[in-house]
Amino acid sequence: MRQVVLDTETTGLETSQDHRIIEIGCVELVNRRFTGRHYHQYINPERDIDEGALEVHGISSEFLADKPVFAAIADEFLAFIEGAELVIHNAPFDVGFMDHEFAKLENFARTVNYCTVTDTLVMARQRHPGQKNNLDALCKRYDVDNSQRDLHGALLDAEILADVYLMMTGGQVDLGFGGQSQRGGDTGGESIRRLSTDRKTLKVLRATAEEVVAHEQQLARIERASSGQCLWLALEADSAVTE
Repeated sequence: MRQVVLDTETTGLETSQDHRIIEIGCVELVNRRFTGRHYHQYINPERDIDEGALEVHGISSEFLADKPVFAAIADEFLAFIEGAELVIHNAPFDVGFMDHEFAKLENFARTVNYCTVTDTLVMARQRHPGQKNNLDALCKRYDVDNSQRDLHGALLDAEILADVYLMMTGGQVDLGFGGQSQRGGDTGGESIRRLSTDRKTLKVLRATAEEVVAHEQQLARIERASSGQCLWLALEADSAVTE
């Protein structure tokens, strides 16, 4: 299962006013694991940026002046996301802007023709009705470190959303790894610590024959003391039947 967690920054809020994408950030997950692959691009929108948008993301027209236009990066961007499930917070906003950009080009279709889309905002509202469900609120709820998020940035937001999404869909709120988070800073000992994809394989230590015998003897004692209610033995019996 390939997923791409995606975020964009834009010149304003409305495509009807021809506002444009100025930054794209994507993080790749395969089978719910970070692969280390990402896509990040600043884009020259060929128009001014609204003051309100500038206050949110801090990306100026001067900074974008020498960046490529969307037409120049459309093929490589599509190659990165095509065939994936896109994971986006408030997906109609980002997908609407992507469709707006694709519509300006020849031989490009709408986003849903290339990808499926999962909206984490809808997911969060279903899990936490009546509560704040913006990305900052979800970081606090799921104890995901967003200490580097002074301004919005598409790649940083995509990385944070990936952590939130995995926590939201994994059935755990606190992994309790302790220590420092991968993004830096003291997390109080309860935030996500992302493991390196090139870490050494953990050794598998199997029980010795003596340990197996001791285990079986202990289960027998529990079975007698509980008048035949040892759950472990019941699970073993069920497993033997299904095999």
